[in-house]
Amino acid sequence: MNFLSSFPDKETLLSNSEKQVFDLDGHIHTPYSFSAFESIPQIFAMAKKEKIRAVGINDFIVTDGHQAFHDAAVAAGIFPLFNIEFMGLLKEEQGKGIRVNDPSNPGRTYFSGKGLDYPSNPDTTTKELLKQVKKESNKQTAAMIKQLNDYLMVVGAPFGMTYEEVKILYAEDLVRERHIAKAVRRKVFEVYKDNGDRSAMLSILFAGKQVQSSLDDINGLENEIRGNLLKSGGPAYVEEDEAAFLEIDKIMDIIVKMGGIPCYPVLLDDKKGHFTEFESDFEKLRDTLIAKNIKCIELIPGRNDINILKKFVQIFHEADFVITFGTEHNTPELIPLKVDTRGHIDLDEDLKEISYLGACVIAAHQYLRAKGEEGYIDAQGKVKQNQIQKFRALGSGIFNYYFSK
Repeated sequence: MNFLSSFPDKETLLSNSEKQVFDLDGHIHTPYSFSAFESIPQIFAMAKKEKIRAVGINDFIVTDGHQAFHDAAVAAGIFPLFNIEFMGLLKEEQGKGIRVNDPSNPGRTYFSGKGLDYPSNPDTTTKELLKQVKKESNKQTAAMIKQLNDYLMVVGAPFGMTYEEVKILYAEDLVRERHIAKAVRRKVFEVYKDNGDRSAMLSILFAGKQVQSSLDDINGLENEIRGNLLKSGGPAYVEEDEAAFLEIDKIMDIIVKMGGIPCYPVLLDDKKGHFTEFESDFEKLRDTLIAKNIKCIELIPGRNDINILKKFVQIFHEADFVITFGTEHNTPELIPLKVDTRGHIDLDEDLKEISYLGACVIAAHQYLRAKGEEGYIDAQGKVKQNQIQKFRALGSGIFNYYFSK
């Protein structure tokens, strides 16, 4: 049962809706897709230690981890936000060579749903579509592992692996490219105990290229393995089938049917100050998203310059977008849950408040859906933008009630 079902009525919650801004993380991945975390309990142990008061699960394609996430969050007194992430396509942009929020693949688009119904209970058609997308994703991963095994035999590596082994040891029901990289790194380190031998084996796998990362840099090593073996041009690369990439309109339809709020994940600037073509003009991006009935965005500020982030966020905040921040945790590197910006510069008070207000809207949406009412999205899938202040106030009341228990 959803913990929100037992909350009091709206009027009671609104009677104590004073803002009490707190640290939160609205976007993390868990072991149910790929994650730096070894388990769900580890997430909440870290959150309590860091005084993070709300956390949002944001796994790829699946909601398999939502029950464990819900139960662990409630036990820890931390507010759970239920989200999902897809990889989709904007075909027009793909045809024009326009990069959206994937810096390497034109048209490829990451897209999230915020505040999904819990427990998740999509209709039969949506269930089948989700099942098919996951099947296609796993099929591509299985083909990569097969090609990788063939390559390992060619170069004389003293180990191999199977899809079943990778899934059992490193994944849940969804096997991703990062799981393969993790398996390769661990195989090398299990077989070779000397760092010189490890480096030599990795160099053989990389077709003679020397390893650039320190051998104790797990994140760097696994990224090198992905880049040299699994990405385009690598011996284990398998092109993804379009069946695993839905068009954005279809993804938005799925999200709404799952009770969620469609949300565009913003990449923003990279370390060199570059932007994708789709995001380089902030006002144009805002207007494009509004035209598509998308009034929610999320960012991973740890990869952005704080001054660029502030300028960008202010434009969207003034347009009454729901804005959330997260850390992602979609690499092997176990960074803190506390959200900061590039160079470990803390969010300022304005950014913290904007993040809090975004979480308030999502919390209010989850509460109303749990009570059998419409949330921030109406029956036609339209955003209730003119009610954003009411949702912010209700969300504040929900948080105040939850944390006072």
